[in-house]
Amino acid sequence: MLKRALALGVVAAALAAGSVPAPAQEGIYVPLFTYRTGPFSGSGTHIANGMRDYLTMLNERDGGIGGVKLIIEECETGYDTKKGVECYEAVKGKKPVMVNPWSTGITLPLIPKAAVDKIPVLSMAYGLSASADGTRFPWIFNPPNTYWDGASMIIKYIASQEGGLDKLKGKKIGYIYLDAGFGKEPIPLLETLAKDYGLELKMYPVAATEMQNQSSQWLGVRRDRPDYMVMYGWGALNPTAIKEAVKVNYNMAKFISVWWPSEEDARGAGAGAKGFKTLNWHAASADFPAIRDIQKHVIGKAGSQTPKESVGEVLYNRGVYNSLLIAEGIAQAQKITGKKMVTGEDVRRGLEGMDLSAARLKELGFEGFADPIKLSCSDHNGHKAAFIQEFDGQKYVKVTEPITPLTEKVQPLQDAAAKDYEEKNSGWPKRAEACDKRS
Repeated sequence: MLKRALALGVVAAALAAGSVPAPAQEGIYVPLFTYRTGPFSGSGTHIANGMRDYLTMLNERDGGIGGVKLIIEECETGYDTKKGVECYEAVKGKKPVMVNPWSTGITLPLIPKAAVDKIPVLSMAYGLSASADGTRFPWIFNPPNTYWDGASMIIKYIASQEGGLDKLKGKKIGYIYLDAGFGKEPIPLLETLAKDYGLELKMYPVAATEMQNQSSQWLGVRRDRPDYMVMYGWGALNPTAIKEAVKVNYNMAKFISVWWPSEEDARGAGAGAKGFKTLNWHAASADFPAIRDIQKHVIGKAGSQTPKESVGEVLYNRGVYNSLLIAEGIAQAQKITGKKMVTGEDVRRGLEGMDLSAARLKELGFEGFADPIKLSCSDHNGHKAAFIQEFDGQKYVKVTEPITPLTEKVQPLQDAAAKDYEEKNSGWPKRAEACDKRS
């Protein structure tokens, strides 16, 4: 009894002195897989800042979501698949409501883990295109469009410049890409479109270790003289490719990327980068109430890593958009379940019930920021349109109306790929409930 009394006395004294850690904070745990170092940090840092700042702003301005604080924790992956899986294993015991891999390579090995661990994976506009099928991939979400959608929109844009899809026959399309899961993902769709429209497809893969040394690829471009160049790049690949294109005098008006190059990537190539084009689906501006609230509550405060001048740029806003989806999934889960403290299972339902209407976007301070999007049990993507933006020497300027995907080409391929994935993974878990029977 004496020992017990002494022990209790020591603990009480320690608590009074503040030397014993306080109990863990209760809140909704949202881990962010990020990469602020390494050859992909030029892209990853902007994304990480946008993601973290929006969630931090919700904590500072609103006390979290539904009155519950968000516990935000970054795990550095270096865009390395092994490290990304290690991050997942490190955080899953903390009951995250979802994970954000921010790498197609990391997303792929997490797909089979998600159903077992009951943790939704948000791979926003990247990852496995077939996982848009919610009937076969109930734990994976990749809104607002897939890499196959993106490739089809680029080809559709090229057709618009040539006078129609029937005018594509005989055109030569160069494809420069990161030789990894991300860059390889759209190849089946590009090959299908090349066959259907009579295109000649020239491939220029770039290894992750050679992103800053693309002279051989661009010598090939100069030799092959493709009518258009399409790029799926990330990290150091993007600014290097733009510089090399300028160096070989490639017509920048015919160089079009999927949605990842930043303003910084293009600026590094100087005046010759004018005319370079990318897809995008949201504004590149800080002139929105929600982003002004980030500037008020987060930027320049302790813990913020965001340079003031990058707020509102493409990749920063991309990170904000990603966290808008996170927050809305949580909010919708709270609404559906009536609970404040929601789980990964709840948030999966919340994401499937997401309806970011124009009215809801306005309510959240994002009026005009992006088109409305609605997900469902069977559709985890939305397959939204994107527009072409052109670099004017300092910033990107929208130059087309929204371009819808070539759904009649993409959908059959997606359906077949989803079925094939299921069949090749013996014992693939089925949905707990059929989509057409859910409320």
